[in-house]
Order: sequence, then structure tokens, then C-alpha cells
Amino acid sequence: MEGYQQSFGRLLTALLALVLLWPGGLRAAGEEWELSPPALVLKGVPFEVTVEGIPAQPLWLALDGERHGLQFEGGEAVVEGLVTDADRAALTLVDANGGVLAEAQSPAIAAWLSVLPALLAILLALVFRQVILALFVAICIGGWLGYGLAGERLLTSVLDSVNVHVLTAASDSEHMSVVLFCLLIGGMVGIISRNGGTVGIARHITRFVRGRRSAQTTTGLLGTAIFFDDYANALIVGNTMRNITDKLRISREKLAYIVDSTAAPVSAILLVTTWIGFQVGLIDEALRPLEGFEGSAYGVFLAAIGYSFYPILALLFVFMISLSGRDFGPMLKAEIRAVQQHGEQDEALTDREAIAEEASIDAKPGIPHRALNAIIPMTVLVFTTLGGIWYTGMSELGFPAEASLRDVFGNGDSFTAMMWGSLLSTLVALAMTRLQGLLSMDETAHYWFEGVKSMLLPITILMMAWALSSVNEALHTSDYLVSVLSDSLSPELIPVSVFLLSAFTAFATGSSWGVMGIMMPLVVPLAWAVLQHHGLAGDPQAMHLFYASVAAVLAGAVWGDHCSPLAETTLLAAMASGCGLVEHVRTQLPYALFVGVISTVCAIVPVAYGLPWWLGLIASAGVMGLGLRLLGQRAEAPEQEAGVPARLEADTR
Repeated sequence: MEGYQQSFGRLLTALLALVLLWPGGLRAAGEEWELSPPALVLKGVPFEVTVEGIPAQPLWLALDGERHGLQFEGGEAVVEGLVTDADRAALTLVDANGGVLAEAQSPAIAAWLSVLPALLAILLALVFRQVILALFVAICIGGWLGYGLAGERLLTSVLDSVNVHVLTAASDSEHMSVVLFCLLIGGMVGIISRNGGTVGIARHITRFVRGRRSAQTTTGLLGTAIFFDDYANALIVGNTMRNITDKLRISREKLAYIVDSTAAPVSAILLVTTWIGFQVGLIDEALRPLEGFEGSAYGVFLAAIGYSFYPILALLFVFMISLSGRDFGPMLKAEIRAVQQHGEQDEALTDREAIAEEASIDAKPGIPHRALNAIIPMTVLVFTTLGGIWYTGMSELGFPAEASLRDVFGNGDSFTAMMWGSLLSTLVALAMTRLQGLLSMDETAHYWFEGVKSMLLPITILMMAWALSSVNEALHTSDYLVSVLSDSLSPELIPVSVFLLSAFTAFATGSSWGVMGIMMPLVVPLAWAVLQHHGLAGDPQAMHLFYASVAAVLAGAVWGDHCSPLAETTLLAAMASGCGLVEHVRTQLPYALFVGVISTVCAIVPVAYGLPWWLGLIASAGVMGLGLRLLGQRAEAPEQEAGVPARLEADTR
């Protein structure tokens, strides 16, 4: 009996070994395979698949009858460049004998459909002037596309609009940092408006502001001075200058334009801002695989500043408009309406879409109007934010004995610093109000909530814009836009092609940072590869093409951001200026297109063919000035330029 048991055990062991070791048989003990394809595939657009597992034999990934060999590293293999034209991407993991080890499928849609949600949102927002409805419809359609347009998934897509997409946007810590910053800034502005601080600022500033032109120029200079972050720039400048420009009968559309056109451009090109670390990090990552390139990422950024034509010219055009007093297009109509009205602007101007719904908070009657009650909280906001960026940057670097300010700010956490600044400025405003006995605690809390309430509707739009951005990411919208570039480009055509593609992508997605994150890793190696192909890599006479291509990503992203109603800075500029989002986009769009076209025709293209960059800027500035002279008109009567209206003087005594 014992011998029988031993013989049976040997036979069982032999059979088990034969099954496990037989080619094409069962996988090795404990071996499990996992395919990770994208949730959605665009027809004709390359995608990648990750395979996880530990192979005991050569394996292949099959798609549409074509096999792709797998190279495993650390239990993972990534297959790139997969393309399908079928309605479903059917993936199969097979062994040497054709045995199926794992299967997965992804729905596939026509590539052009990936831009449909963004285009639909823009079209509905501009035509029907209902931004929330436009974003909601676009999110629903985008979610349905993500399910491959399956009929039974239409209702699910509608439900997912809030339950999935908006919730995902709200779960992002950086997004919530912006939301909290906006709410706290709104509350602080509510307090300093009621305690007379903003009226005090108006009284002091109007000593130097002698008319509409000087008020606009002052706004532009203030926007340039607050350079460290575009979000903080838009909120601080808009809220600070709105009362003054209202009194001087400057339209809120004009204020929003000046705020928007100084926020991102100045943050994008100055040497020490929250943008710079992001840009330099992208450039550094893209430079690493380049063969034969010598230079640092920050050096490339510095060299590219001179070729960032749109941000520079957009800033210049703000001051051309302000100093000349000339406007054209929808902005001229808005200015004429503001000049001819006979009441306060926030009473006369209403937005039927309620995009920037807010109640005007007037100073409490019978209390002194001290400018310091607004200046000190604002100063705390600015310096705490700057100090927070410096501190978080030093922490990231390990508090080195020596560190350049550029490196420190490049590594700083601007979102955390903005929350610190907004919180402390709110506490300071509250403390100053109570210590002087200007408002009771109940009044202070009430008007803090009034300020917060004015931000709720714009923040709702902001959240939905973020949700649409995540939908665009799931639909690989940017991948499709990038794929339309030709595989073979003339070196001189790279900067203008990149500029236009980056601008359109930012316009469609509403995210300048997202565009830079997508385009920079592609453009840097592409530009270098094209230069190498033509024997120009490293040639000092041709390196301007490389720097211009890098700058085109940034400049195009800012241009598209200025034109898009989905952009965060566009929304924040409108919100802080008390202007409807659609009205802001309608009036700013002609100016942005004017500057963008001139920078393309007079700077980007000629400079690519050898014109010095500084001469391109001068030529563009001259054409802008001539165009403004021919197209522009003054909204005010000549006698109104003599000084501050009597009404403003009475209000600021």
C-alpha cells in the first residue's frame, strides 16, 4: 500500500510538471497578466498599452492581426505607437504558440470627434450667452463620446457630468486651493469695502488719476507690478481698481481686458514668477534625450524670452490703448455706453446671463474712510504670498546656504502661498475693522459672507471648466491636435506652426499650463530633430529657430488662453472686474486677434527667416500703432479729458 501511494505521488508530480512546462500550456504558477489600454482610442491616432506580469517565455501583443513584441523591465512592458481604424481596439496577449493569455478592448471613435465638446462649449457660450448651460452640455457630450457613443450610455453620461467629472475637478487639491483663495479674497474685499478702505484708496489714487486715460494706464502699471502669479494679479487688480474705473465711467469690459492682458503675459515672461519653475521643468525634461545639445534649461528659457512675441506685444498694446484713449470693435461700443450713462456703472450695467452676479457693497455711512484699512490687508496678501512662495521653494531645495531667487521661486508652491496670503489678509482686515470699531462683529461676518457670495457663481463656472478640461484629457483632444502636424516641416515653419497649434489647443481646452505640459515635450525634440535633419543643429546662425519654437509654445498658449471663454484667467479677470464672462470675451477677442495676427505676420514668420527678434518687435509695435490710429476712436468728448469728473471729486473728498 505504501509503495502504491509513493508511485501515485510521483505520477501526479510528473503530470503537474508536464502541464506547467508544456509550451503554450498553463502559465507559470502565480503568473497573472494585466493589460492597461486607454479607456478610449482615437482612430488613426497612436496610443500605448501597458502589460504587467513576469513572463516565462516570449510574448506578443496582437492588435488587428498585427503582433508587437514585448520587452519587459521590472515586470512591465509598454507598447507605443499602436494604431487602429476599427470601431473597437481589440487587444490580445499571446505566447509563442498563439495561446491567449489575456484580452482587453477599448472603444474607438473618429479622431475629429475629440474636439467636439470644446468646440460645442465655445459655440454655445458665444451664441446663446449661457456659459453654465454650454459647459454642462459639452461635459455630457464629452462623457458620451468617452463611452464610444453607446446609446445605452447617454443617460449615464448626463449623470456622470456632476457625479464624476465635476467631483473629480473638486477633488483636486490645487483646484481647491484656487477656490479657497477666491473665496477668502472675496470675503476680504467685502470687509474692506464696507469699512471704507476701498473708498479711501479711491480718494488717494484719484489725486494722481486725472482722467480716463490715466486711470487705465494706472491699472496697467498695477497689473504689471503684481507679476508673481496670474491668479493673484487678476483678483487683486480687478477688485482694487473697479470702484475707481466705475466712477470715471470706464467700462468694466475695458477693466477686465486690462486685467486679463497683464496677468498671464507678465507672469509668463518675467524672470521670477510661479510660471517659470513649471516652464523650466518642462524644458529640462525635454532636453535630456537630445543628442549634441549643450546648454541648460533656464538658459533656453532666457534665450526664448525675446521670441515670446505675443505676451510682450499684448502688454505693449494695453498701454497703447490706455494712453491713446482709442478703441475699436465691441470695446468701443462698451466704452461709449459707459461714458454716456448717467448712473453708477454697477447700476446701469446688468448681465442678463447673471455670469458675474454680485451685489455692490458700499461703505458704511458715518465712518471714516481710511485707505490703510485696504492697503494694509492688500500688502499682507502680496508679501505673504511672495514670502510663502519663497519659503516653500527653500523647503523644496532643502534650505541651501546659497540659492538663486529664480530657483527658489521656480520650486515654490504658489497654491499654498496664495491660501496663506488670502487667509492672513482676511484676518488682518477683520482685526483692523474691529480694533477701530468701524463694524460690529455681526456686521463684519455678514459682509465677509457677502463678499464670499459674490464669488460663488463664477467659481461654479470655474469648476465646470475644469471638469470639461478633464473630459478633453480623457478624449485625447490634445493628442489629436498634435497629430495634425506634418511629419516633415521646414525648419523656418516650425515656430509659426507650433504657435498656431498651441493657440488653438489652448483656445479649445482653456488651459495654457495644460498646453505647455503637452506641447513642450513634443516641440523641443521635434525642433532639434528637424535642425539635425537639415544639418543646422548647434549652428549659432540657426539656433534662433530652436529658441523661437520653445517660445512659440508659451506665446501660443497665452494667446489661445486670452481668446477662450473656458480659460481660468479669463474667468477670474471677468469675475474680479465685475464683468460678465461672455461680454469680456466678446470685447477682448478682437484685441487678442489683432495682436496675435500682427505678431505672427510681422514677427514670428520674418524672424524665422532671419530678421533679428528685436527688429520684429519694433516692426510689430509700429504696425499695431498704425492700426490703432486707423481703426480706433475715442469714446469720450474732448472736454472730458481735462480732468476727473466732478462727481468723482465729490465722492473722494
